[in-house]
Amino acid sequence: MNLWEKITGSDMTREMKAFESRVKKLPADYQAAWDKIKANLWMHSDFTGRNLMPILAGVVGLLEESAAEGQSIHEVLGDDINGFCAALAGEEGAKSYRDKWREQLNNTIAKKLGK
Repeated sequence: MNLWEKITGSDMTREMKAFESRVKKLPADYQAAWDKIKANLWMHSDFTGRNLMPILAGVVGLLEESAAEGQSIHEVLGDDINGFCAALAGEEGAKSYRDKWREQLNNTIAKKLGK
C-alpha cells in the first residue's frame, strides 16, 4: 500500500468491493446477515476503519465455508448478531476511536493527579 492509497482509503474501498462480490454469491439470508454484521462492526472501528479489514475478511470466509457446508445462518451465528459482533471485535482487540479517547483521557487525568 502506498501513501496515496493510505490517504484516500482506496485500498479499503477495493477490499470492501471484493468482500461484497464474494457475499453476493451467498444465499439471501447470508447476505442479510452480512449487512447486519457490517453495520454492527463499524461501531468498533478506529478512525480509519483499517482495523476491521482482517475481521471482515474472516467473517466473509466463515460465511462462505458455512454456506458451502449447507448450514443455516442461525446455526452459524445464532440469533444474536449484535452479540456475535461484539464478541468478535472484543476477541480481536478492535478498539474504537471512543476507546482510544477514553484511554487517553484516563492517562491524562492520572498524570495530573500524580499517579
